[in-house]
Amino acid sequence: MFASGRKLTWFLCILAGLVLLVTAAGGAASDNIVAVIKIDGIIDSGTRSYIAYALDQARKMDVAAVILELDTPGGYINAAEEIRRLMDDFPRPIYAYINTNAISGGAYLALAADAIYMAPGSTFGAAEPRYLGLGEVDEKMLSYWEKEMSAMAERRGRDPQVAAAMVRKDLAVEGLVEAGVLLTLTAGEALEVGYSEGTASDREELLRQVNLGEANWQLIEKRVGDRLVGWTTNPVIGTILLMIGIVGLIIEVISSGFGIAGILSMAAFALYFGGNIAAGMAEYWVILLFVFGIALMLVEAFMPGFGVFGVSGLISTIIAIILAAVSIKTGMLMLVISLVLAVAVSYFAFRLFEKRGALRHIILSEEERADQGYVAPLDQRDLLGQKGVALTALRPSGTALINDRRVDVISEGAYISQGTALIVEQVEGVRVIVSQIEPDRV
Repeated sequence: MFASGRKLTWFLCILAGLVLLVTAAGGAASDNIVAVIKIDGIIDSGTRSYIAYALDQARKMDVAAVILELDTPGGYINAAEEIRRLMDDFPRPIYAYINTNAISGGAYLALAADAIYMAPGSTFGAAEPRYLGLGEVDEKMLSYWEKEMSAMAERRGRDPQVAAAMVRKDLAVEGLVEAGVLLTLTAGEALEVGYSEGTASDREELLRQVNLGEANWQLIEKRVGDRLVGWTTNPVIGTILLMIGIVGLIIEVISSGFGIAGILSMAAFALYFGGNIAAGMAEYWVILLFVFGIALMLVEAFMPGFGVFGVSGLISTIIAIILAAVSIKTGMLMLVISLVLAVAVSYFAFRLFEKRGALRHIILSEEERADQGYVAPLDQRDLLGQKGVALTALRPSGTALINDRRVDVISEGAYISQGTALIVEQVEGVRVIVSQIEPDRV
């Protein structure tokens, strides 16, 4: 009985040891992986899509930390802010590793990280916002961005005045920058003023500095979809896509049938709206609004009226294009430029094709002149209300004698026998529509 109790005790101890070993192994596995997320190039909607995916993967891998490797000239403020929110929601430490530049929006993301490390020779700062590279923004936007940068610095215990000097060139920081110049920090300057926690020549050295020297780093690559979203949401590419879509639509309207121009137009608009929807800049109802607008314009083209359908369709289409862009200002600018380019491209393209005779199958380019044997149809409106007699049976078409003239006529649908008295009810171009004269009308 005693021996059995000892065996049971040993069995329970061994089982408990195995459980502890498995648990420890599980904890060691998560502490042994660090995810590396690279932001290189422009910070745009594609970058935001990539960061969301990469942080989700890092969360599933249960990594010990994330290295956000930065080499960027900046990008769009709204994309940077969305990325910062994603970073705030991540449960593990995020270390910004500036290799080689973190300018503008890149500086903002570096300040949003839990700690900043820089490669030798790296730079960090110059965060003055600009509108699509066309010049400075207004004071309202400048003040907002200054406070955003300062807030990111403050929450990590950094001097907010340094961050403000990265945004406003009229601010001076003693020993760093004089008024009239935007502040950009080198690796040494950033370490000196408390804007970095250290200098690391590579990722391995960075891991040693954050006490993760035994960890293995794993790079999370961009997906094809992330690259496509970044490409299609670029305002320059978006303007070109809109121009192609508009030119294709113009060609389809003035030509018969559906051809390559229509396919290109549909593809261009699909890339424009699809990219912006995938980037989270527009909802699905925006593309429905665009399709609705096109449908209304087609109704106007085939059922001419007072222009209500056409005007409503045009307004719907314009609103959809603008709302799908990164901002209303950007959307309006893209639309205006694309319209001007579309008109210019269409004009020169038609002139070129016309000279080469490439438009003969879709556009009538010759006049129907009398010297070439063309004879205009006889105007027969004078027959309206005139009476005559059927020279042949009308089944429903036939011939009648009206005002001593043989006229090709058509009945209103009923069979009319030869010799029946007729009256002309309607004249539609070359069609003369007649009906039988009832006895009380003779």
